[in-house]
Amino acid sequence: MSSSADGRSEGPQGAAASLLNGLRVLEAFRVDDPTLGVTDVAQRVGLHKSTVSRILSGLAEAGYVHRDQSTGRYRLGLGVISLAGPLLAELDVRRLAQGELEKLTKVTAETSALSVWNGMEAVVVEQIPSPQFVKHTAYIGTRYDRYESSSVRLFLAHLAAENVKSLLGSKQISRDPAEVLNDDVAAHLAQVRDDGFAINDGYTDAQEFGISAPVYDYAGALVGCVTLSAPRARIGQSDVPRLLTEVQHCVERISDGFGAHARSVDADIRSHAERGR
Repeated sequence: MSSSADGRSEGPQGAAASLLNGLRVLEAFRVDDPTLGVTDVAQRVGLHKSTVSRILSGLAEAGYVHRDQSTGRYRLGLGVISLAGPLLAELDVRRLAQGELEKLTKVTAETSALSVWNGMEAVVVEQIPSPQFVKHTAYIGTRYDRYESSSVRLFLAHLAAENVKSLLGSKQISRDPAEVLNDDVAAHLAQVRDDGFAINDGYTDAQEFGISAPVYDYAGALVGCVTLSAPRARIGQSDVPRLLTEVQHCVERISDGFGAHARSVDADIRSHAERGR
């Protein structure tokens, strides 16, 4: 970080700027849109096409992206795994959660996943898919940035109000004004925090249902969240309290692994049942 003559910060320069731009290019690739052209990437990261083209060429040489010779389009390469692998292997919350996620999926027969917060998105770092033929799944590395997502609202509920306002105001977290969750954001997130869970009852897609609950460490800090996902058509109103109970028990056990004190879920479940689905 350099400074101008008047003392103002001018941002990363030289090699640091090139590195950050390279990372931005890699982050442009998504699970739901894995193959991109130079123009696509340039539009997403806000850089000139010639700059993006040079960055992609360098990343291709290093094995971090792969170029399809027939189309000229790019996708992430296997080199990215070598970077992410050590992190995932050493991520404490992932190691502690895996066995509990397996138990959650076994007892509910639905997909369970663990997400962490990267500052602006919920990122899936572990998943146990439902054994059923029809299921809702998300690949490891999937990033969620919609307010209507249960995991996103769960994380936002634990952020300072000014951070939430900034994320929504900058559109880093998108919000559908026509969605049913059009009530006061601060009040809604306070309720999520007090309840200890967030529910996505068709808010992101008419066919999706999800319950997210927080994982805490010994200091009471949020370290991740567990989400149980299912096709919405399979979840009846009477199923919600049972599934919520299982999710809450799962996060309690994971939190206990971090030395957190277990919290009672009975009041939360009764409150949710009284409010209705």
